[in-house]
Amino acid sequence: MTISQDKVVAIHYTVTDTAGNQLDSSAGGEPLVFLFGHGALIPGLEQALIGKNSGDKFTSSIAAADAYGERHDQLVQSVPKNMFEGMDVEVGMRFRASGPDGREQPVIIVDVTEEEVVVDGNHPLAGIELSFDVEVVLVRDATEEELAHGHVHGLDGHASH
Repeated sequence: MTISQDKVVAIHYTVTDTAGNQLDSSAGGEPLVFLFGHGALIPGLEQALIGKNSGDKFTSSIAAADAYGERHDQLVQSVPKNMFEGMDVEVGMRFRASGPDGREQPVIIVDVTEEEVVVDGNHPLAGIELSFDVEVVLVRDATEEELAHGHVHGLDGHASH
């Protein structure tokens, strides 16, 4: 069975940056199981999986634009430290902040001075080309319930409780 829209897919993966630094991996753990074509993956990896079968192993380089997007300098902003009144803020902390359009977006603190806190709304992997080593573990038809819910209910289609 080949990977296509609405198939349940399970993969093992290891992702590295262009310098070969491992960023994430499912090796030694459970495979990543998802409903294909429903936005569970970055676009470039989803594209690379189309037409693959259970047992296939491959490597795919994914451009930043097809991964977590390009970096946008306007998403890095300095805000007055008093906006964090009563909080002990540190570099690396993550928050949800309201953007100019009123929508919430995740931000990470990248610098703290006496007067200001610099936050970055870019995804931590924005602007980075990624390489995925992938093994397709399973491809199966989704159940009617999985399709109705828009997500997978386990490797075999049954939710474990």
